[in-house]
Amino acid sequence: MGRPDLSVDIAGLRLANPLIAASGCFGYGVEYADLVDLAALGAVAVKGLFLEAREGHAPPRIVETPSGMLNAIGLQGIGVRTFVAEKLPELKARRAVVIVNICGSTVEEYAEVARILSDADGVAAIEINISCPNIDEGGHTFGCSLTGVHDVVRAVRAATTLPIFPKLTPNVTDVAAIAVAAEEAGADAVSLVNTFLAMAIDVETRRPRLSNVVGGLSGPAIRPIAVRMVYECRAAVRIPIIGMGGIASARDVLEFLIAGADAVQVGTANFEDPGIWPKLLAGVTDYLERHGHAAVGEVVGTVDLSARETAWISS
Repeated sequence: MGRPDLSVDIAGLRLANPLIAASGCFGYGVEYADLVDLAALGAVAVKGLFLEAREGHAPPRIVETPSGMLNAIGLQGIGVRTFVAEKLPELKARRAVVIVNICGSTVEEYAEVARILSDADGVAAIEINISCPNIDEGGHTFGCSLTGVHDVVRAVRAATTLPIFPKLTPNVTDVAAIAVAAEEAGADAVSLVNTFLAMAIDVETRRPRLSNVVGGLSGPAIRPIAVRMVYECRAAVRIPIIGMGGIASARDVLEFLIAGADAVQVGTANFEDPGIWPKLLAGVTDYLERHGHAAVGEVVGTVDLSARETAWISS
């Protein structure tokens, strides 16, 4: 048997492998171009873009935590038109598969950003950020409501023919219901999960360690919850799932795939080791070869629940 096929299909978008650089953790991609072969990644999900430039929150905006980090960047960005003019051409020249993460304070803003990107050369798909936990307006509010999710996804669907992937918040009681609402509104896939709303306090000053008071928790600490949410959504929707949350090794990638993700995004681990990408691919390839799989898709959604049944019978 030859080398396993690592390619994946996400709603008609063919990726060379299931590894995607996560939005918010890889800049606009061009910042890493001298460290990472962008063409060797499955895709690059660029930093979130509003219609206009955005300053974000005042520092401090990042705090290290046990097994992760808190961030409250506040979706600082250059605006969609500047991205199209200044960043997208270089990404195209580097042969990156570009997924653009879009943001909005209103449904209309989401749709307008999507329209602008639809006219741009080099955008492969749109990820709809309806889940940022550290801004007051727009995204997170939409993402916590079935109606809000449906309205935003439906508006973006009407504005573009590009594949659209809503990025879901974990800060809800039933993430599977949110995924279903996104699917019914026309989503081609769903990305999950974004960061968990969290807080850290400096006990000496008794002040929050983030200027925004609360922020989004990412890193290995959230991985088991994110895996559970991917598993729940796989049982609820038919569209592809892009899983994320604390991936730092090939075993982590495989855990998400086995739970039901068709591809994964890697975020926080990239800050610690920008050279992680070939290590992840090598580890996944080795696993597939050891288990006799011809393609990475063969392990997607293959979690074995028979042990649970055996435990129930024996008890």
